[in-house]
Amino acid sequence: MNPTYSFQSLFTLRFIVTSAAIGNWRRPFSAVATTASYKHALTHRLNTQTLQEARAFFDQIPSPHVTLATIMISAYTHHHMLPEALDLFRKIPSKDVISWNSMIKGCIHCGEFVTARKLFDEMPHRNVVSWTILVVGLLRLGRVEEAEELFWAMPNRDVAAWNAMVHGYCSNGRVEDAMRLFYRMPFKDVISWTSMIGGLDQNGKSDEALVLFKEMVCSGIKLSANSLACGLAAAAKALAFRTGVQIHSCVLKLGYCCFDEFVTASLITFYASCKQMEAACNVFEEVVQRNVVVWTALVTGYGLNDKHREALKVFREMMRMSVIPNESSFTSALNSCCGLEDVERGKEFHAAAIKMGLESSVYVGGSLVVMYSKCGYIGDAIFAFKRINEKSIVSWNSVIVGCAQHGCGMWTLTLFSQMLRERVHPDEITLTGLLSACSHSGMLRKARCFFRYFGQKRSITLTVEHYACMVDVLGRCGELEEAEALVTSMPMKANSMVWLVLLSACRMHSNLDVAERAARKIFEMEPNCSAAYVLLSNMYAASNRWDEVDRIRRTMKDNRVVKQPGSSWITLNGLRHEFLSADRSHPLTEKIYQKLDWLGVKLKELGYVPDQQFALHDVEVEQKEETLSYHSERLAIAFGLLSTVEGSTITVMKNLRVCGDCHNAIKLMAKIVDREIIVRDTSRFHHFKNGLCSCGDHW
Repeated sequence: MNPTYSFQSLFTLRFIVTSAAIGNWRRPFSAVATTASYKHALTHRLNTQTLQEARAFFDQIPSPHVTLATIMISAYTHHHMLPEALDLFRKIPSKDVISWNSMIKGCIHCGEFVTARKLFDEMPHRNVVSWTILVVGLLRLGRVEEAEELFWAMPNRDVAAWNAMVHGYCSNGRVEDAMRLFYRMPFKDVISWTSMIGGLDQNGKSDEALVLFKEMVCSGIKLSANSLACGLAAAAKALAFRTGVQIHSCVLKLGYCCFDEFVTASLITFYASCKQMEAACNVFEEVVQRNVVVWTALVTGYGLNDKHREALKVFREMMRMSVIPNESSFTSALNSCCGLEDVERGKEFHAAAIKMGLESSVYVGGSLVVMYSKCGYIGDAIFAFKRINEKSIVSWNSVIVGCAQHGCGMWTLTLFSQMLRERVHPDEITLTGLLSACSHSGMLRKARCFFRYFGQKRSITLTVEHYACMVDVLGRCGELEEAEALVTSMPMKANSMVWLVLLSACRMHSNLDVAERAARKIFEMEPNCSAAYVLLSNMYAASNRWDEVDRIRRTMKDNRVVKQPGSSWITLNGLRHEFLSADRSHPLTEKIYQKLDWLGVKLKELGYVPDQQFALHDVEVEQKEETLSYHSERLAIAFGLLSTVEGSTITVMKNLRVCGDCHNAIKLMAKIVDREIIVRDTSRFHHFKNGLCSCGDHW
């Protein structure tokens, strides 16, 4: 008769059997605990406990099967603990091909491709997955030629291997090679088509992506949620409204609209990109379960349509509904804060991002850098940049361009040196930022060195924008003849923008000869360029050539060329207060003018004399001085002084270049009121403090 055991005695017997087998890889499994149960328990611990606790449990398993060791190895490599993974891998007595593949994949994930290749060469038996893992690793490193060689050396290729190669080509910008390989594939599944459609779209060939999407539909391939999302993304970028609506019909027929978050988000983005926000909102309202992906799509959509207040309203509503924002949510919200120039709201979202641990992510951190720098707070932008954990080329470019816009030339050069030490390769945007920094800081020699050095690098192609930046540097430093020679010797035809930069420099240095030649070139390409007419007219006015001023004004009138009115604005408590020159429409007009009159008295006490060459009308001296006194930026500053706490910084934005007389006056105003006054014009930021400007008069 078999004895019966109580639950407690069974547990004691199991503990004795288990304890006797600890550390013995060769002993058979206990009859009580199977591999499946251990696998479930180990996975549970990896998901809910620390890695060390999971390893402690693993070490107690008697004769752990290779499957359990492979799970542990994958966990180690996921946390970049490669030495621990390799140590465990070497202890496995009978490795199967899955464990080899996991170890190789883990090495690649940890950035140790040499070790991965060595393990691959040591494998006793390889399957198609082994080859594919190595090919994918090479493609991620950008070593496309080596990946090609390995791909064609594979003894056999399944559809996943072909898909990996197509995707890798697209990721490395070799979309033509991807297309050729795609059509060579012996068999294509939905992933093949989706990879190629997405690759074309991401490489700026959205129209071709839509053609391929239609070909996919005609081939009878069953559409997946991912393929529909890729098709909608391509339709959004190509602004192909009709095609996008047709894809929407497919979405409805297949039942993805209300339940698949990525398809729904793609639909919202598509309609928003096509300026159909009402349709985008209708899609949002029809969603059964709105998660963070769907909410973020709507926030982003409003931002795409410059409806930043609505975007921030949706973002706040999302948080009120207890939907936790992700990196994309914060990025879109911060972009809208930037669009509104509302740094106070941006600081609120910055604080929320810190609480959620997202401040140091590459996307949120990068958006913070852009938001702070564009709102005039370059110090906070640099602080946000330093908090980013893994800085990408986009992160470096954002802070370099931001410092350049604020005239922080030495900071820009220091950051560039750090970037090179971090082995981040500069690109075309980096060069634009460096040349802009040199321009705004008067560093002509440095600019020449950068322009010459990057012009010799094969990885960077000099564009019209780079030539315009270099012309700007030369022009601001008074080298107008050299600047003109550079324009005429460009390898590509100079556009009106380049000549306009030269014309602006002529205005700064009062060189009418070069200015007239530049203006003629501009009018040949763009007969109704209002900026060129205005610059030339201002130069004639400064030289008291009023007949020429009248001629230009008549020409503008005959050609219906409208001069852009100068305006300045200041954002307080989320509201934008805008002023035109001599504006009297603001509710606080009387107090604003009283403040300016008081400042005018104080300016004269400090020896300020209005520079009448910036009064662009043939009127009496008194009228010229009065005209200068009520320029739009001065009105905005006076309003700021009245409406903000004493001692706080005032930030004013302007749609045109600040005039020389206002620049001199604001330097003294900042000293009079003992405040920092920041003015952003079309060229850069000016930080006025203690009678000085951060630009050092290089603007």
